[in-house]
Amino acid sequence: MNIDKTTISNKFKEVFHTDVYEVYFSPGRINLIGEHTDYNGGHVFPCAISLGTYGGYRRRTDGLVRMYSGNFPEVGVLEFDVNHLDFEPQYQWSNYLRGMMREIRDLAHADYDHGFELYLEGDLPDGAGLSSSASIEMLMGTILSSEFNFKVDPVVMAKAGQRVENNYIGVNSGIMDQFAVKMGKRNEAIFLDANTMEYEYSPLDLGKHIVLIMNTNKPHTLANSEYNTRRAECEQALDCLKRKLNISTLGDLSNPAFDQYTYLIRDETLIKRARHAVFENQRTMDAKKALDNGDLKLFGRLINASHISLQYDYEVSVPELDLLVSEAWEHDGVLGARMIGGGFGGCAIALVEQDQVADLIEKVGAKYQAQFGYAADFYEAKVVDGPHKI
Repeated sequence: MNIDKTTISNKFKEVFHTDVYEVYFSPGRINLIGEHTDYNGGHVFPCAISLGTYGGYRRRTDGLVRMYSGNFPEVGVLEFDVNHLDFEPQYQWSNYLRGMMREIRDLAHADYDHGFELYLEGDLPDGAGLSSSASIEMLMGTILSSEFNFKVDPVVMAKAGQRVENNYIGVNSGIMDQFAVKMGKRNEAIFLDANTMEYEYSPLDLGKHIVLIMNTNKPHTLANSEYNTRRAECEQALDCLKRKLNISTLGDLSNPAFDQYTYLIRDETLIKRARHAVFENQRTMDAKKALDNGDLKLFGRLINASHISLQYDYEVSVPELDLLVSEAWEHDGVLGARMIGGGFGGCAIALVEQDQVADLIEKVGAKYQAQFGYAADFYEAKVVDGPHKI
């Protein structure tokens, strides 16, 4: 799907029968390593990508908001009062934006003084786990800040997006997705401590390698997956460890400390869940150092180890993801590969030599088609800036 400013302007006019005022773009995100660590008080290492969400905006003179998504044309135009922002199921996909409107209004301590028309269309694959919800939340937040002249700190905006997910939509997610989208920088990854919110940027210098996204095309529906269950299991394990340890999150533990106090948990499933959270946090810190030191082979091995942990300890992978990853591991041009996102479908990534990409897509794609009877999709992840006017 090829979307640009002209595309959005033309489609806006088709739907609303008037000219667009401004066009904005908000990226999706991938996480290089550090999966299911953000809500466990650990580190993550994401970056914003060139696949994302576009929004065409025009101010209205009354208090009506009219929204239309080119990705859900069957829904048609959704209309509501600009300050009527309680969650209501009939507003479907627009509830993510309405929740963000409510959060920004509360942060600005001001009602909206006019309505608007908004045309949305994205090229993030549906249900792929590339953070389409965070992309549209941060798109809405950026538009509101700009068009209503609300001054909202970027980190505060990311936290507002997380509250939309947690309190408005009902997904008990961490901060990484919104933070990665809002704070993205071209050709840089973000090393974020989800416990303290301290962060730094690292140049994403992969030499002759690129990041290839491998989409299973098996839908990944976070709200309906076992995501909330995994979070609850980690909290149970943490409660067990707190009987003897003065810690607030699993991210406070080193690998040796976890090993020494595992006996406090005494439940096979909870031990596996907590072990992933602790060890994945350490892997993420090690991976950041490896990348900074130019040790790409170590960086790749840590990415591989992340997948094994997600597959066997956290148990959020599925056969489709495992096949893409294991077949990528067999390819000479691959440094590392792993599933990304919440799991149970969605995408994996592979670090591939640029001149080997076509061969990998052909070979891995053929095995996937033969095994599952439908195709996987592949995209090169270009690392880009966060939400902005175009």
